[in-house]
Amino acid sequence: MSDPIKLLVADDHPVVRDGLSSMFARDPEFVVVGEAADGAEAVRLAEALGPDVILMDLRMAGMDGVTATGELTRRGVPARVLVLTTYDTDSHVLPAIEAGATGYLLKDAPRDELLRAVRAAARGEVALSPSVAARLMSRLRTPAPSTGPLSRRELEVLRLVAAGHTNREAAARLFITEATVKTHLLNIYAKLDVNDRAAAVAEGYNRGLLGAPERP
Repeated sequence: MSDPIKLLVADDHPVVRDGLSSMFARDPEFVVVGEAADGAEAVRLAEALGPDVILMDLRMAGMDGVTATGELTRRGVPARVLVLTTYDTDSHVLPAIEAGATGYLLKDAPRDELLRAVRAAARGEVALSPSVAARLMSRLRTPAPSTGPLSRRELEVLRLVAAGHTNREAAARLFITEATVKTHLLNIYAKLDVNDRAAAVAEGYNRGLLGAPERP
């Protein structure tokens, strides 16, 4: 018999952590080696406990799941990250995948689907919920245009950048992650045909997106 799959559960809701841990504890194929209440704790425990798979929530107090996933990737932690969240929009899915997540599942997934996803992640295979897989396929078939009007959120990000805010400050003001801000900036650069923040702000003023620049 092969060794059980070692799991680390990262979620800022104790009830969710307890529920997931209890569910996996009933199956000898899995063993929960630790629980984390935020992303920073997940990174520390992943390095200390060596789990095979980390069930990672996205929205957590302190370090969020996307940032934690990126930090695990940067540190070369071999554990596979399986995102387990209630959000399946592009602004959540894409940054998580880009940060290094192996899979992306929704919290309303049936138990059998979750178990299959954890097994797949442990083997290094991609594990996606049907809605997320469909969303990614749609993005591949219909790539975002490189030109066109900025979305409301992109305009908000551009205005904050024009006001001198950092990515972290913009993320805090808009209640999104830094990774999401970076994704919006990349879309802004593509739509405005520029390569950096300064050029984006200049082009934003040139196109009348930011009003008239202040004069000394």
